[in-house]
Amino acid sequence: MESGSRSMHRLTATIIWPILFLFLIHAAHCFYLPGVAPEDFQKGDLLKVKVNKLTSIKTQLPYSYYSLHFCPPEKIVDSAENLGEVLRGDRIENSPYVFKMREPHMCTVLCRITLDAKTAKQFKEKIDDEYRVNMILDNLPLVVPIRRLDQDSSTVYQLGYHVGLKGQYSGSKEEKYFIHNHLAFTVKYHRDPQTDSARIVGFEVKPYSIKHEYEGKWNEKSRLTTCDPHNKRTVVNSNTPQEVEAKKEIIFTYDVEYQESDVKWASRWDAYLLMNDDQIHWFSIVNSLMIVLFLSGMVAMIMLRTLYRDISRYNELETQEEAQEETGWKLVHGDVFRPPSNSDLLCVYVGTGVQFLGMVLVTMIFAVFGFLSPSNRGGLMTAMLLLWVFMGIFAGYASARLYKMFKGAEWKKLAFRTACMFPGIVFAIFFVLNAIIWGQKSSGAVPFGTMFALVLMWFGISVPLVFVGGYVGFKKSAIEDPVKTNKIPRQIPEQAWYMNPTFSILIGGILPFGAVFIELFFILTSIWLNQFYYIFGFLFLVFIILLITCAEITIVLCYFQLCSEDYLWWWRSYLTSGSSALYLFLYATFYFFTKLEITRLVSGLLYFGYMLIASYSFFVLTGTIGFYACFWFTRLIYSSVKID
Repeated sequence: MESGSRSMHRLTATIIWPILFLFLIHAAHCFYLPGVAPEDFQKGDLLKVKVNKLTSIKTQLPYSYYSLHFCPPEKIVDSAENLGEVLRGDRIENSPYVFKMREPHMCTVLCRITLDAKTAKQFKEKIDDEYRVNMILDNLPLVVPIRRLDQDSSTVYQLGYHVGLKGQYSGSKEEKYFIHNHLAFTVKYHRDPQTDSARIVGFEVKPYSIKHEYEGKWNEKSRLTTCDPHNKRTVVNSNTPQEVEAKKEIIFTYDVEYQESDVKWASRWDAYLLMNDDQIHWFSIVNSLMIVLFLSGMVAMIMLRTLYRDISRYNELETQEEAQEETGWKLVHGDVFRPPSNSDLLCVYVGTGVQFLGMVLVTMIFAVFGFLSPSNRGGLMTAMLLLWVFMGIFAGYASARLYKMFKGAEWKKLAFRTACMFPGIVFAIFFVLNAIIWGQKSSGAVPFGTMFALVLMWFGISVPLVFVGGYVGFKKSAIEDPVKTNKIPRQIPEQAWYMNPTFSILIGGILPFGAVFIELFFILTSIWLNQFYYIFGFLFLVFIILLITCAEITIVLCYFQLCSEDYLWWWRSYLTSGSSALYLFLYATFYFFTKLEITRLVSGLLYFGYMLIASYSFFVLTGTIGFYACFWFTRLIYSSVKID
């Protein structure tokens, strides 16, 4: 009967695991659910073109579109933004561009301005810092198509167009600034032949710099000689570019062309999210899986061979003299569950880690199923903040359960520290960074109202939930230790150099970091180089591998530590896998100096400030995973031996 049951289990595992793996592979390609409902447009319907922030990968400081002297509409109206959009620095406003569905028009004059010294200087600064203008049409971002000749003439898309460019006239060495004052828009649409309605599936632009000319004195009816729809003359190059200088006039113009496309509305983001580097992601997965297999082999050897042999031998010992001759992990059974120093702080960090783990796990699941795709602007950050707030109940529960096991009594004080310590440190860093951004008059500065809303969510929802979780956790009966703890602590023998706490902790962080560092490159690129990150299926696989790696490396090093009769494993188990955060910060530093072109001190401070927050969060997450793995492991092995 038992053999039949085992066969059934093996058969079930044989069927389930391949199915699960195939599901994850399918999820790795990650479909998405669009962030807005589709909108049908009839011929001649007015299309709302909106402008978004100006962005630069050199400064990382966004600015609102109308901070430069672009052509404004009669009245500037802000669009309602969600919490994530505000935190990202998005400032979505209306524009003076007039588009009518499937009605192309050529060389429309937007406005004519004359630069003064101040506005000319502002334009030059933005051109120097390579700022890009971002626009939105029907929730699609404006892109500049660039044909790559090195990859089978494939087309890549860059978000937004440059404000302008720097160059020299032939025969001159003096560098001049030129503005992109003519925009050739292309709106792609998918038409329904039955209703003749259409849906927008693409929004592209080709920017030009051209010094427009006209006859006579300028008035509203003046016709341009450089760009005239009546004579079918349009802008095709920038041979006579428009300089940016004080007291020079600039005429802003645009064309709108409509192209019918076979791309359906549900697939309109596919071109934007075209993944040319999926082989690198698969390499990342295979690399991480090799690490997991190596660690799993070590854990299996320890658990199935060494531990089984040790437990059998210890349980067969007949006399006390024989037991005292033994060395290894059983000798410290009377001290292994002794509460550690700063046990309250450990409880706080474990509770915070549980809160963070819950937030990341649920966010990943939503992202894999496409609810947090790039089409839902700000959705990812909004979801993470809300989930963090509501996961407070698990933080309170986890910290209180551990606290009661350590014979703690003041659970309210612990709950308050759990609710405030990690968010307080992160908020303090964020507040300083926000003050720096505000000092630069950037749209990335979080407004006071949003800051107040964040504090309200923290103290109005998260803190009470942590207290609820703490109350429930503390009311439950304490976790019983599998062995009794001696009153007098045992002397820890002198340790070998390779068992030094600092050395083993630093070694422990290498493999978890090694499992994620390739995917980390793509995450940093999407954040700091203004690109989309959408391959959440790959990220979810890497996250699962990270969980396993953190757990296994901590168990292996904890076993070696106990075998050398060092029973101070509580904090070391947390720090072992948590030290991977140090390598994350070091990699972020390497990325800063090798991949980014940031030269401003303010921008550097922002980068390292935000990466410090990310590394601190990673420390809490990985440390908690390692701690619980070690906690389960020690309870398992010490409950398996007979203690006289």
